[in-house]
Amino acid sequence: MRRRTMGVTAAVLAVSAFAAQTAAAAWYPVNFHFATGFTAGFFTPGSAPAGADDWSCKPSAAHPEPVVLVHGTLENQDDNWGGAAPLLADNGYCVYTFDYGGPASWSPIQGVNSVEDGAAVLSSFVDQVLASTGAAKVDIVGHSQGGMLPRYYIKDLGGAAKVAKLVALSPTNQGTTLDGITELGRKLGVLEPANDFLSVPCDACVEQEIGSSFLTALNAGGETVPGIAYTVVGTKDDEVVTPYTNAFLPAAPNVVNLTVQDQCALDQSDHLEIAYDPVALTDVLNALDPAHPQPVPCEVVLPVTGPLVG
Repeated sequence: MRRRTMGVTAAVLAVSAFAAQTAAAAWYPVNFHFATGFTAGFFTPGSAPAGADDWSCKPSAAHPEPVVLVHGTLENQDDNWGGAAPLLADNGYCVYTFDYGGPASWSPIQGVNSVEDGAAVLSSFVDQVLASTGAAKVDIVGHSQGGMLPRYYIKDLGGAAKVAKLVALSPTNQGTTLDGITELGRKLGVLEPANDFLSVPCDACVEQEIGSSFLTALNAGGETVPGIAYTVVGTKDDEVVTPYTNAFLPAAPNVVNLTVQDQCALDQSDHLEIAYDPVALTDVLNALDPAHPQPVPCEVVLPVTGPLVG
């Protein structure tokens, strides 16, 4: 009778332990559609997307660097990363994200203050992540401004010693004409002498223009740092980084430049959808773990609204 009771108790404990383990290893649904992801997260700045900001997470031997996600201009952490955060968490990463550069912490619109100010927030946040996880370095994944801003952190704020990989989705590395709007404004004289029209609501917009003094200084003397692996994913249908090739970094042994349509001609992701795009997000996974590449999917993906099926 005692042996039977002990056997039942052991079985119950085993089931309880399995249930606890299963509960701990939560599986998060991944959104591949910008339109629904942005709508769901726009009014919740300050809230982390599913899978992110678990401050009890400890990096595994398979993924020793925690991943920090950096949102883009006019976006926030919740509406920008509704696809990447749960996907990375489901693949075993400790994932963290934050807001920066907004007129107020509660504002749905973030990332409009100067890039320098945003990079300072990133610097403090990386230190917080490293202290919490015990990791030596982080990997950074950024979208738009969020893919370029970490380069300032790496070059000018001591980030070179704290970053292993930088993966950027449609970053503004070489600046943008904002689809010709700023060029038109310059010719009309409404943005001269110092782009005053844009600098009032969005310092970061001015700094991301082609030929800005900020980008000129950032790119002077080389755009990458040895020892850091850089991956850039761009799309030919980008309507914000124009021309789209301005997203890319100069060729170097530690640089990989990828174009979505070169991997899948059916994919029409634009600047907004690329942060949710199945091809781009698979590129993120493969850049973070190149030793275990996953097959890149190919399906019809529309600008803004995302995959046609599913």
